[in-house]
Amino acid sequence: MAKKLLELPTVDERLQSIGIIMDGNGRWAKKRMLPRSAGHVAGAKIIQKILEDLRAMGVHHVTLYAFSTENWKRPKEEVDGLMELIYKYLDEVVIEKIKTDKDFSMCFLGDKSVLSEKLRSKCIEIENMAKNRPFVCNLALNYGGRDEIVHAVNAAIAEGCNPVTAEDISRHLYTANSPDPDLIIRTGGDLRVSNFLIWQGAYSELYVTDTLWPDFNREEIVKAVNEFYKRKRRFGALDPEDAGD
Repeated sequence: MAKKLLELPTVDERLQSIGIIMDGNGRWAKKRMLPRSAGHVAGAKIIQKILEDLRAMGVHHVTLYAFSTENWKRPKEEVDGLMELIYKYLDEVVIEKIKTDKDFSMCFLGDKSVLSEKLRSKCIEIENMAKNRPFVCNLALNYGGRDEIVHAVNAAIAEGCNPVTAEDISRHLYTANSPDPDLIIRTGGDLRVSNFLIWQGAYSELYVTDTLWPDFNREEIVKAVNEFYKRKRRFGALDPEDAGD
């Protein structure tokens, strides 16, 4: 008997933006005695399923951590394979998705200047194909939270801001057109944010699962969302019932 597909919850205005640290591809491959590249391929295959489930719930913005500024430290063979895999995913999956789905768009966060000309051109092509659509997937590519803040501060100074305010920085972040993440999910079990959305995620709820990214699925999404709705988000304030304590 076929397993019944888990029903997705519907989110409200409290959960409109989600960030995901997609970790565990290499460990997934190692457990199966496969090369690390096999884990990256497996991880890429589930991205669209996860995006569709989040979109069906009513989430409007998803930011995926694809490649960090620190990932260049990995072996050249692995980095080259990752870059080729990212290009293939964009060229074969995302381009077709944008053509056939008029509600879907993708933006890129990070410094594209050090990417190959081929990959950089593909990123620009995709951003120009679809703008101002209801569902936005931000792909963090050669992205680092600290670098982003430095970039934003320098951009504000160049604009003439003196002193630079928090609002000035927010206006110049790569995510200026997206809301801050309400929830950040990390797969793979590590308890750190790894330089991901460190300005935007100041008050994000964090959810960590031991599930490795290639095994992340609809059931895991539902767990994360249900956990989010159990939390009380105070943003530094007190609950009304605690105000008199």
